[in-house]
Amino acid sequence: MNKKTTPGLKIITINRKASFNYFFKEMFEAGIVLKGSEIKSVRSGKINIADSYAVDKDGEIFLINSHIPIYKQASYSNHNPYSERKLLLNKREINKIIGRIHEDGLTIVPTKMYFKKGKAKLEIAVAKGKKQFDKRLTKKTRDWNREKARYIRKSS
Repeated sequence: MNKKTTPGLKIITINRKASFNYFFKEMFEAGIVLKGSEIKSVRSGKINIADSYAVDKDGEIFLINSHIPIYKQASYSNHNPYSERKLLLNKREINKIIGRIHEDGLTIVPTKMYFKKGKAKLEIAVAKGKKQFDKRLTKKTRDWNREKARYIRKSS
């Protein structure tokens, strides 16, 4: 069961917490504006997008609360680890996302960060938050599938 990945795609980080806390409605691929020291830190794989989210400001989408640690070798030209980072999307996609957020009460959650042809990309999802009983149901089905796999493995 090998997962097919597109060539030139190197996954940096996956936000597993997001799939547990949200139902994903739509997925978008966005570029991200990074400084030199930020991209060096991202290339070393040290990034955390677990508690981050995106908001719109003046018709643009910004990533908030993502943590890219300081790059040690970048002396005085270093960056702020928790600064807001602009996401690069088409105008049509931005308008669609903003409309969905204001109309339906949804939120923008980053799900995955990866390199595609050498460029840092962020996969974002327009998502709706899960209630507590939805989270319990997700955990219950995941545990049941794990037990079922163990039973099948032991019986054969």
